[in-house]
Amino acid sequence: MPELIEVELYRQLAEGALDRTIAAVDAPDAWYLKRGTTAEELHSALEGRSFARARRTGKWLLLDIVGDGGEPSGVLGLHFGMSGRLLIDDTGPIERLEYAPDRSEAKWDRFALGFDDGGDLRMQDPRRLGAVELDPDEASLGTEASTITPAQLRSVLARSHAPLKARLLDQNHIAGIGNLLVDEMLWRAGLDPAREASSLSPAELRRLHRHLRTTIAELTARGGSHTGDLHQARVRGSTCPKDGTPLERRTIGGRTTYSCPRHQH
Repeated sequence: MPELIEVELYRQLAEGALDRTIAAVDAPDAWYLKRGTTAEELHSALEGRSFARARRTGKWLLLDIVGDGGEPSGVLGLHFGMSGRLLIDDTGPIERLEYAPDRSEAKWDRFALGFDDGGDLRMQDPRRLGAVELDPDEASLGTEASTITPAQLRSVLARSHAPLKARLLDQNHIAGIGNLLVDEMLWRAGLDPAREASSLSPAELRRLHRHLRTTIAELTARGGSHTGDLHQARVRGSTCPKDGTPLERRTIGGRTTYSCPRHQH
């Protein structure tokens, strides 16, 4: 699934879409357009304009729109759900997503832009769980996970009665962490994902912050959120790669969760 690691790769790819005049917009799936965005609005906002900058906040790819004279005229937001891929000029940086087919089919195109130089930008999503928005509510997103400080993490978890995993997945508080990353970092940190978020001691908070940052860095270097040490054991009946204990499989925060009952407390 595209978490912050994958969307950062999409952001880098999107640099290849900058300063290219948009000649055509194809938004065939009205359900895929969110927060009141319509195909007509996308045509009006994008055709004849270009992108000046590609940004990422959490799991959102944000493309800053400018007019002929370079004046800002809005933001195009792309969210990739569980199976979304970005392709520019038929090229993409990711060959495999955990919950998506490992192939490309035109029937999965949910949104596309044609540039006046003959190239294009396409968003493919087999599971149809992503989103396209004009001027998404960036203020609603929490602190960026890859740069969160210990003090910011402490503030997010303090006074929260939610399970630790659910709080870390809440994009309104920490932006960018998904199911695979959170299970990996909590497994590495030795913390039970079902614990109340506010129950962590100062030492546990420091340990969680350290593993949050190192997990993101290491899995980025390996090539994706699916490359964690725990990942291959995320199947029924498997055992902990660290100590051989049968893993516990639960639903926490609405997400399938794997953890070790022996070393995660």
